[in-house]
Amino acid sequence: MSKKFTPTPHDSVFKQFLSEKETAKDFFAVWLPDEIKALCDLDSLKVESSSFVDSEMKNYQSDILYSLSTNKGSGYIYVLIEHQSTPDKLIAWRLMRYSMAAMQKHLEAGHKQLPLVFPILFYTGEQSPHPYSTNWLDCFHDRKLAERIYTNSFRLADVTTLDDGDIMKHKRMALLTLIQKHIRRRDMTELMNEIVTLLSYNYYTDNQVITLFNYLIQEGNAKKPMEFITKIAKQSEKHEGALMTIAQQIEKMGIQKGIQKGIQIGEQNGMQKGKLEAQLEIAKQMLITGMDRQSVMKFTGLTDAEMSNLFKD
Repeated sequence: MSKKFTPTPHDSVFKQFLSEKETAKDFFAVWLPDEIKALCDLDSLKVESSSFVDSEMKNYQSDILYSLSTNKGSGYIYVLIEHQSTPDKLIAWRLMRYSMAAMQKHLEAGHKQLPLVFPILFYTGEQSPHPYSTNWLDCFHDRKLAERIYTNSFRLADVTTLDDGDIMKHKRMALLTLIQKHIRRRDMTELMNEIVTLLSYNYYTDNQVITLFNYLIQEGNAKKPMEFITKIAKQSEKHEGALMTIAQQIEKMGIQKGIQKGIQIGEQNGMQKGKLEAQLEIAKQMLITGMDRQSVMKFTGLTDAEMSNLFKD
């Protein structure tokens, strides 16, 4: 038996031939459908890198990838060819994966629309004919369900368009949905009754409630967060302890009082130094009590650079 000069001789000779532009044109003449050929400007034909890197930084590649401009205005078509000498039951999925990788690479190059990618499997195996489907939907156990999912518009859960009354019926998702619908649009105190009502259903764990109210403090626009949380706590028997803990942390930090004191000191000295010093001290206490950096910056108005100098002394 003679030695193989290359570990993948079938792929190697295929790539060598198809890397030539004129050979590729003849290949297209045979294997591309007329509808696709009519779109292609063959003079713009270019061999592209067919190497892709996935989210786990693993390299994978198709055999040949060509780019072509279209004859109908701006746009691009890619022809992706995979050579295979042994059957692969999931080859259709591989072709789809390579196609999507080519689309992503196109976007990363600065284009704003997805290109058409036309995949072709060039099969030369011993088993004849090729035994597996080249429709990627056949790779699913339930082909019909997969077809309904992937050939229709994806489901859109647009909470910004929902009526608040309907959201209130969403059981364990209601509180999160309601808050995230309004957090950029309204003072959260306007939703106090709805929040109290949802908490009364006892759907939520203390951890969920603490996480949600920390989110409200960080991203919401309640003018008096401590007062807001305290009022809710007094009306929520199950979560009163967790909510009061949050309120007490805010009170200990003396957010409103400390900032006001800093302003007064600054005014008395005719400069902003006093205000800054007070804000720095408040920020330091906030960090010590466990509040995250972004929330501290939000409440004190300190810059990232000012925050970085807090513990240098």
